[in-house]
Amino acid sequence: MDKMNKHLLFNLLVTFTLAACNNTPSENVQKINSDGSSNADMVRNPVSANQPMDTVNVARITFEETEFDFGEVKEGDIVEHKFKFTNTGKVPLTILKARSSCGCTVPSYPEDPIAPGETGEITAKFNTDGKPSRQQKNIYITANTYPNESIVTLKGFVKPSN
Repeated sequence: MDKMNKHLLFNLLVTFTLAACNNTPSENVQKINSDGSSNADMVRNPVSANQPMDTVNVARITFEETEFDFGEVKEGDIVEHKFKFTNTGKVPLTILKARSSCGCTVPSYPEDPIAPGETGEITAKFNTDGKPSRQQKNIYITANTYPNESIVTLKGFVKPSN
């Protein structure tokens, strides 16, 4: 590649990088409030990004247990556990996503809002195949709570399949 093409390629790369870093909100972001704040604003600050933080009048996720010890299982077993929770807040609880610390653990969660005082559950399935020894798998739940992320944990021992 000659020197002129290298300079052109570099200038294009810099231009695209700067354009990609533009933090202007997208026009197609779904608006959920009459004041124009977006879903992302609600996750960062459950009340509103334009108002002082109010941590009293928000959804709250209260788990019956945040850690489950599955004891000892054989390698290849599937461990499944339901983490039960209650919305102890003052507005409907909306879980936006649940992800795990490892691809071997798959969480599922209710997609519909949970009204104040109502219950729900997050199911975690851990595939122990290829995972011998002591294990600890975290599930990260992102919701319209304060703080916006909660963690539940599966832990135990996987016996090798010899």
